[in-house]
Amino acid sequence: MFYLNICYIMFFFLFVLSSISFYGGVTYMMEDLVVFIEWELFSINGSSVVMTLLLDWMSLTFLSFVLFISSMVIFYSSSYMEGDLDINRFILLVLLFVFSMGMLILSPNLISILLGWDGLGLVSYCLVIYYQNVKSYNAGMLTALSNRIGDVAILLSIAWLLNFGGWNYIFYVDYFNTHLDMLLISCLVVLAGMTKSAQIPFSAWLPAAMAAPTPVSSLVHSSTLVTAGVYLLIRFSPIISGSFMWYILLLLSVVTMFMAGLGANFEFDLKKIIALSTLSQLGVMMSALSLGMPKLAYFHLLTHAMFKALLFLCAGAIIHGSKDWQDIRSMGLVCKLMPLTSSCLNTANLALCGMPFLAGFYSKDLILEVLEMGFSNVLIFIVYFISTGLTVAYSFRLLFYSMSGDLNLSGGNSMGDEDNRLTVPMMALTTMAVLVGSMLAWVMFMKIEMICLPSYLKLLTITVCFLGAWLGLEISSIKGLSWSIVLKLSKLCSFMGLMWFLPVLSGGLVSPLFLKNGFYFYKTVDQGWNEHLGAQGMYKSMSLVSTKLQVLQFNNVKIYLMTFFIWVLFIIVVLFNM
Repeated sequence: MFYLNICYIMFFFLFVLSSISFYGGVTYMMEDLVVFIEWELFSINGSSVVMTLLLDWMSLTFLSFVLFISSMVIFYSSSYMEGDLDINRFILLVLLFVFSMGMLILSPNLISILLGWDGLGLVSYCLVIYYQNVKSYNAGMLTALSNRIGDVAILLSIAWLLNFGGWNYIFYVDYFNTHLDMLLISCLVVLAGMTKSAQIPFSAWLPAAMAAPTPVSSLVHSSTLVTAGVYLLIRFSPIISGSFMWYILLLLSVVTMFMAGLGANFEFDLKKIIALSTLSQLGVMMSALSLGMPKLAYFHLLTHAMFKALLFLCAGAIIHGSKDWQDIRSMGLVCKLMPLTSSCLNTANLALCGMPFLAGFYSKDLILEVLEMGFSNVLIFIVYFISTGLTVAYSFRLLFYSMSGDLNLSGGNSMGDEDNRLTVPMMALTTMAVLVGSMLAWVMFMKIEMICLPSYLKLLTITVCFLGAWLGLEISSIKGLSWSIVLKLSKLCSFMGLMWFLPVLSGGLVSPLFLKNGFYFYKTVDQGWNEHLGAQGMYKSMSLVSTKLQVLQFNNVKIYLMTFFIWVLFIIVVLFNM
């Protein structure tokens, strides 16, 4: 029975806002309009603290995509989270998450950016620990502490910009490249973007955040938390361009692509494969940005948001139907049990691989061809194309495991596409995953730019994709290895599958020092001298005094008379001395 609840109300509200925002974005793009709204909150020591909104085609278009995906996720959650007694609290947390992202998107001012930036970190912690268990708590703490590094970098940038009398960074575009202070601020902003978008060495938190409910994962990994760092650096790109930080970011982003692609080919958890796919695509966006292509990075950001949200929603439907089972080795024959979900999943995977005329093709293929036309290092070039091949490899490996073979789950699982609240958002996002690439390409790139490549470079991308697909099918069909080969490969597989031991290094290398010192401090101070001189010491001394005083408080006439005569004697002595 259809009845009004918070899911349907907020779905309709966000969908209408998304339509208005998209219409505004396209209008502003065609007319080349920018609206700058600013009001002063207060002024201190000559520095004005202002609240600023920047409405241009970039902010409005991205906001419309965030709102559209959020509306679909909330509608999807009405079924996925139906059994949750606190579903209203969950939806309110999601709305707070979307509001924080909106603040970040519309703000050109570092103070108002901090509200959205910190809001994303705080609400993401609440959502990651939503299923309250030890694994979720650990994942939430890793997520929150990793993002705190970026928060501190933004705070330091705010403190440094105090020297210039304001925090609207767009006022200092011409000044950034000529002043050492502005170079320091650029480095801090790049550090903040790297932490939020999980570039090496801050990559461990992104797969750990899979402890959150699947609708949240869809929202986080498509258009909100992980893309916040990319969006901030796209906004800062005129300021940071030409800085040495661009070269460092290029190296780290390409290595992140390669590491995530390798890790996804050794992973068997359905959600973690898609999470590592997100990490790989974030590396593509960051590297495109580092190569001086902010508009292409933004284009890929938008197209990626649609098919990545679709991937997570399809994965959530499969997990929901298989009674919360996430191992892809047990998920054969899904295409017969859930044909509609399988079709949507296949479409999203092909868009991720860059299948011609789907969303990912228009952005990824363009980035690769501009890279071929550029003057990049040969090492960067090779690793870039290997990473592209690995993307196709883990996509086809996922399809092979989940769509073919026999179903290895128990017979009690009732998998199907009967629930419209799950299938309607998937079909809407599938339509967008097919259309949004060509639609944005026609609008964003009004000027015709000639891409002229020799035939072997033109065919390199499609060749790498075919090799990656073949590799993915070969990896999936490997069976019956001898025990000696397994032992030799086990350490290499552990290294590749555990993201080059980044989770261990992020937690196990840093934490023991602080935990050990904290334990000694706890034993020597908190349970040592503080107890002796503080609570326990006071308790013992006061107990001793009270036991002595209790003797005087017994109803003993002799003690009362003796005390009375001593008191009278004391008064007489005092009077005679006066």
